This record gives sequence, C-alpha cells and structure tokens, in this order.
Amino acid sequence: MELNEARQKFIEAWGKIGSEWGINRTMAQVHALLLIAHEPLTTEQVMEALSISRGNANMTLRDLIDWGLVEKQHKPGERKEYFFAEKDTWKIAKQVAQERKKRELDPMIKVLNELSVVKGDDKDPAYKTFKTSVTNINKLAKNVNKGLESMFKAEESWFWGSIFKVFK
Repeated sequence: MELNEARQKFIEAWGKIGSEWGINRTMAQVHALLLIAHEPLTTEQVMEALSISRGNANMTLRDLIDWGLVEKQHKPGERKEYFFAEKDTWKIAKQVAQERKKRELDPMIKVLNELSVVKGDDKDPAYKTFKTSVTNINKLAKNVNKGLESMFKAEESWFWGSIFKVFK
C-alpha cells in the first residue's frame, strides 16, 4: 500500500470510529488529517484534502480547538492561520476524556445528585424502585468520575499498569 492510500484509509477509519463514539465524522476526519500531517496545515489545505467546504472546515477546526485537540499558529510574514494536532496519543486520550466528562458525565452527576434527594414513602414500590435506581446509577457515575480523575493525573505507564492489574 502506498503512503497516500494508507493516509486516506486512516482518515476514513478515524472518521468512522469518531462517528461511532458520538463525534461528527468530518471533525474526526479533520483531526486524523492533522494528526498524521508532518507540518501544520491551512484551512485551504484541509478543504482540498478532504473535499469539504470552507464553512465546514472553519466550523470543524473551531470545534477541534474548543475540544483542545488542535491549535492554530501564525507564521511570521504570513496572514494565513496554520493548524496542528497534538501527536501524543496519551495526551489526546486524556483530552478527549476530559472533554467528554465535562460535556456528558458532569451534567449527569449534577442531575443524579438532585434526584437523590427526592422525597417519598419508603413503602411505595414506585418510589423505592426509583430511589434504588438513581442511587445505583449515581454511585456508578461517581466511580467512573473517580477513575477519570485518576487518569487525568496519571502517567501513561502507571495508568495502563493499574488497568491491566485489574484484569489479571
């Protein structure tokens, strides 16, 4: 397989897996392109490589910057903006986990905490079922949150060593 074919296959695969994880396919493809680029790219280069519109490229690059996965830079004497992605996969994984935690887990924990103080009659089966379910989900969510917090603070080798110990 030639390099260009391999690059295209990687971009397509990254886009597919990104869309399965709930991330916009184009966003994942732009990230993949920048991830494997040996130097920062302009918006025009991203548009050309992926055959996407300027609006789509601009919006997607802005989203990737918001996620903390892409940074922009300027080259002296040029007006164009250049974009590059972090290449360290551990840093990428931690950044994605932090962003997903902020967007998904934190709001859920907030709602579960509010729901855990709902008053009712302990003899009412509907109340008892509701209370038990909310309590159990809240406990799980808080354990996931603790695990993520450990990941954010950990070095890669320590984290994976700890995970593999659990599965032995």
